[in-house]
Amino acid sequence: MMEIVVTSLAFIIAAFCAGLMGFAIQRGATCTVAAVEEAVSKRRLNRLISMIEASLWVVGGLLLAQSLHLLPKMPAAYAVNYLTVLGGVLLGLGAYVNGACVFGAIARLGSGEWAYVVTPVGFYVGCLTVGTIFSPPPPSKLSGSSPLFDAAMWLAVLFAGFMLFRVVSPLLSAASDGASQTFTQRLRATLATRIWSPHAATAVIGITFVVILLLIGGTWAYTDVLAELARGMVGSLFARIALVAALFLGALVGGYTAGRFRNTRIGAAQVAKCFAGGAMMAWGSLLIPGSNDGLILIGMPLLRPYAWLAFITMCVSIGAAKLAQKFFQREPVLQQS
Repeated sequence: MMEIVVTSLAFIIAAFCAGLMGFAIQRGATCTVAAVEEAVSKRRLNRLISMIEASLWVVGGLLLAQSLHLLPKMPAAYAVNYLTVLGGVLLGLGAYVNGACVFGAIARLGSGEWAYVVTPVGFYVGCLTVGTIFSPPPPSKLSGSSPLFDAAMWLAVLFAGFMLFRVVSPLLSAASDGASQTFTQRLRATLATRIWSPHAATAVIGITFVVILLLIGGTWAYTDVLAELARGMVGSLFARIALVAALFLGALVGGYTAGRFRNTRIGAAQVAKCFAGGAMMAWGSLLIPGSNDGLILIGMPLLRPYAWLAFITMCVSIGAAKLAQKFFQREPVLQQS
């Protein structure tokens, strides 16, 4: 990844995109814990589909970047082994204990649940301690590029048309609906109801991720920053922390404007859960390697088998924990004499 110059226009745009991503995470259905809870309790897959949609937007963005010869070097693939599965289990159980995945923790913090400030702290400590606790061997990198980039050019053109349709369709609907209103009023109403719907928000997450990737010359996620800090890799440290700050600021603005902001008191039990959950998610992320934000936004779009296996294992682990919780919380049926 190239050095980021804080005073450059590229960094300013990247910081704006990071803030917009935080805003969208607050508005979108991007928490894996909430998505699995919806699947288990309501038998609906809307949130999981939204998260897969974010991956699809990244796929389209990467294809377009490749067609324009703007694509930076992509992260390597990793071999699938028992650490992939163990990491997925720890990532899922850590998210369950935390009450939110790394995406969801941003949204919860943006809603004024201040205990989630501790989640990044726990993640950092987990990065520091993973070698002592697990002593994992270095991850086995695989050579070769992603099969995604063997796709024909027409897929990039098709995706560009799809993007145009998704943007123009709500505007055309605003022009035709509500005859008693002016076009400006109809447009504002349409934007208010549609632009930050869960599916639209996940599209924004995917698009802003690709834009940041192109601007800084490599992948970026706040979990990556914490892991690099734990390893003593301090390249572009101030710029990376500034991007993390922009991400969280965007989430706060998103929570406030959505009417979700509540100044929640910090309880000791919740702080302990956030710390433990953050540490467990870090252990899982480094064993895979990759946290669920990296899996969804780069590993899965690049069609990396380890990323898909780890994410599925994470979801299954969360679901199993949810079902176990419901089983043990059921009230015993009183026998009638």
